[in-house]
Amino acid sequence: MHKISLILFSLALLCSASAKKQAKIVFLHGGRSHASGDHEFKAGSHLLAKHLNKQSSVSVNAIVHAGWPKDESLIEDADAVVIYADGTSVIRSGWEKMDKLVAKGTGLVLMHYAVHPGIKEGEKYYTPWIGGYFKNGHSVNPFWRAKIKPLKGHETARGVGKIDAVDEFYFNIQYHKNMIPLGSATPNEKNLHHINNLWSQAGYEAKGKSQALLWGIERPSGSRGAGFTGGHHHRNWAIDGYRQLILNTIVWTAGKEVPKGGVPTYTVTEDELNENLDDYGPKTNRVKLPTEADVTFSPGKWMTPQEHVEMRAKRIRKKK
Repeated sequence: MHKISLILFSLALLCSASAKKQAKIVFLHGGRSHASGDHEFKAGSHLLAKHLNKQSSVSVNAIVHAGWPKDESLIEDADAVVIYADGTSVIRSGWEKMDKLVAKGTGLVLMHYAVHPGIKEGEKYYTPWIGGYFKNGHSVNPFWRAKIKPLKGHETARGVGKIDAVDEFYFNIQYHKNMIPLGSATPNEKNLHHINNLWSQAGYEAKGKSQALLWGIERPSGSRGAGFTGGHHHRNWAIDGYRQLILNTIVWTAGKEVPKGGVPTYTVTEDELNENLDDYGPKTNRVKLPTEADVTFSPGKWMTPQEHVEMRAKRIRKKK
């Protein structure tokens, strides 16, 4: 009986030490693109890292770095890596390194355009790493109003309030069979803002079907990965529920327990939202806080693939 007590006491000490161990989270952000206020990968990474470091309920240390690190020791001991960038602009410098890190248990979160590799890399890396990827010819990238619902009962849903945002939420993602739908919404004719450059028959037929815009996977080793298709409009990080869900997910991928009320976060001010923006000179726009006007619009047309082709052809002719 005495031996059993000692064993239980030792296990309790191990669990306590594990809970207190600080998790290292490294954000790798891409360079500027699009117009000011969109694809603000640097500013978005700094904002999320700041909120992680400001709270004390979860022991984490979040670090922000531009691009893939030349000194890979920066991520060697990371509990989770978050990549927020255009396509494979960051990860293309470290395919094999990231694969080795994932194999040894490093968590990984890819956000917005970073979930869009080529099909070869998507199948080889993204599917086992994060549980899905934007697949050319299948996935689509319209702008629409999504009322995202977190996965009920999952720890990433803790403390998440209302999420109502217009963004370039990709959908029809190619998922792993064990994908976990951490945050879902349903595109339809009433919430479509406009169809963007990539459209397909699969996208056309997805109307009215629930889509996982944030998903995760628990790998066979027990480590975790996640992908999020939002993050185009920088202003959306000021939406409490939107930000809360992603902070929870980052902590979850790092292997830490999400607190009952969610990872503590605070209201984002306009000044904070405008910290670390990319410099576009005179064209650098001050980002405004989200308003009801952002999600109020007359719906765009849910085009057939042929109508989309014709529309794009007209635009090309006008430019000529």
